[in-house]
Amino acid sequence: MQSQFSFMLGPRREEVAEGAVVLRGLAAATANELLACIDAIAAAAPFRQMVTPGGHRMSVAMTNCGALGWITDERGYRYVDRDPLSARTWPAMPASFAQLATNAAAAAGYAGFAADACLVNRYEPGSRMTLHQDKNERSAAWPIVSVSLGLPAVFLFGGLERSDRVRRVEVVHGDVVVWGGPSRFRFHGVLPVKDGVHPQAGRHRFNLTMRHAGG
Repeated sequence: MQSQFSFMLGPRREEVAEGAVVLRGLAAATANELLACIDAIAAAAPFRQMVTPGGHRMSVAMTNCGALGWITDERGYRYVDRDPLSARTWPAMPASFAQLATNAAAAAGYAGFAADACLVNRYEPGSRMTLHQDKNERSAAWPIVSVSLGLPAVFLFGGLERSDRVRRVEVVHGDVVVWGGPSRFRFHGVLPVKDGVHPQAGRHRFNLTMRHAGG
């Protein structure tokens, strides 16, 4: 009887640090819809491997949806309202993305969050994300909502200095990580993704990083 009503308890909530939590399986029920939306977004704004201001080509392929999209090139890291490859506005953020972001933020203690930007990352085996801070948004008042789909990965969550001790957190298909408040500027990254095949995403890990980037 307990398992029949376990859905009423909501996702398993794991605290990573003050203001940062993992919501296990929160996106699992809508994963197929989310993956279909990613395909539609990529058809309008293809994935690309961006180049950092220092000239390094990132191993993770990226695209965006929403009012604003995050990019990097020789001019720096920033948000823009148009895809540089097409000069068209980014695809609209799907309602399923926006609702998931709002629900996840609320479950983590950040009520009223409304994402206006979603960076979609596509990892292949061996792809990684080095430690970094999310600090290009106009305001730090809102959290970051990060959704994992496809292959599992090890999420790195450090401190406010790059040299601080890093915690390793395994994230699997459907998990959502939310961080804000005192953890908003913590360094974070992803270890190289191990090879494998996911029944819904193939040899890929997709990550939706939803933010409130505008004013």
